[in-house]
Amino acid sequence: MTKLTLRLAAALEGAARRLRRYGQDDAKVLILGGVRSGKSRHAERLMSHHPEVVYVAPGYPASADDPEWAARIERHRARRPPNWRTEETADLAATVRKASRPLLIDCLGTWVSRVLGEVGAWDQTEGWELRLDERMEEFLAAWTAAHVPIVAVSNEVGMGVVPATVSGRVFRDVLGALNNRVAAESDSVQLVVAGHLLHLGERSLL
Repeated sequence: MTKLTLRLAAALEGAARRLRRYGQDDAKVLILGGVRSGKSRHAERLMSHHPEVVYVAPGYPASADDPEWAARIERHRARRPPNWRTEETADLAATVRKASRPLLIDCLGTWVSRVLGEVGAWDQTEGWELRLDERMEEFLAAWTAAHVPIVAVSNEVGMGVVPATVSGRVFRDVLGALNNRVAAESDSVQLVVAGHLLHLGERSLL
């Protein structure tokens, strides 16, 4: 398993000492949920009062080879306010570091899938775990240091059956560990289930 998972326990130990800051101008919010749970719409509502928002789409871009995925992306685009700017990028760390406007990242699950492909995880290319750790840690450092309102949407992957494939298990484990790390450095963690919102707390108690 990657160093990301091994460092999870250490990160959570310090999370309980974080001050409650949800509602402040530089609050960091993590929104978790399953497929079609309403998590993206909830994130968009949270950011709707800002006059300008940068919508960060870190997953694979639309492609003519996958019309279903392209249609999903178009549906998301169609409901964004005209004053929001969309940035499609897999370099989340740089995007967060340079941000001067509120950010909405949707979503960490599609980003992890893209990064796993870029570092060679699917083919088990030598050194992929080290490259993955570097990408994850760069993003986590940027998230922790961010000084703009920022909301990240992510998939909750820990409630289903164990995937039957190695790639599925790698994705589940990496995203689950990342969600924990991001949550430990967030001011509010929220879970959307079947369109209903659950506040998991303004700070981790683990």
